[in-house]
Amino acid sequence: MGMGTVVQREADFMIHGIVKYNIGGHELWITTTTIGMLIVSIIILVLAFMAKRTMENATDVPGTFQNIVELGVEMLEKMTQGILGNHARKFANYVGTIFLFILFCNLSGLLGLRAPTADYGVTFLLGLVTFAIVQYQGVKNRKLHHFTSLFEPVPLLFPINLIGEVANPISISLRLFANLLSGVIIMGLWYGMLPIFVNIGIPAALHVYCDLFSGCIQTYVFCMLTMVYINDKME
Repeated sequence: MGMGTVVQREADFMIHGIVKYNIGGHELWITTTTIGMLIVSIIILVLAFMAKRTMENATDVPGTFQNIVELGVEMLEKMTQGILGNHARKFANYVGTIFLFILFCNLSGLLGLRAPTADYGVTFLLGLVTFAIVQYQGVKNRKLHHFTSLFEPVPLLFPINLIGEVANPISISLRLFANLLSGVIIMGLWYGMLPIFVNIGIPAALHVYCDLFSGCIQTYVFCMLTMVYINDKME
């Protein structure tokens, strides 16, 4: 190798297995996604415990953390009421929970983790939970019309209406997954295929877009679409 040759590493943006174990003869893995979700869950639980203690001991002169908690609750109330109206309080807990989980997963790249939401297994499960809630609310509030509406305005459109209904959880999960995965790939290519001296300073701007900006936008979009789908079944 000549003296002028720059050594480059391989790009790494894949999901890696950490620990392998067997259950019922099936080989299972604890992966980087599992570790990332565990870390994010612990962070959220710690913050939730701190928020609970802070609000229990709230004072007339709030501190910084209390102001942040109150601001977050007010923003959640405005966001849910803007879409769900009088039904906002029923779904505020769910929307707030998935908002925090998705947001922290998206921002975990800033901590050097591979974002769990860049794994379709995670985003698809979130989409399925939303789909289950939407269908439950449809049956609960619209009764038989929840099913007969698939034949409107003419029975011939039943296949298209059915596909549209089933496509909702797939579309929101794919949108979140694809946007986060693209960011992971971009950062993996940058860190893995360019010389070390190029990785000083410049990647910070990429992290601001791929993790911070895109992560916040996709969190908001997922939650907004979730509320829109739920509100559609609240007639």
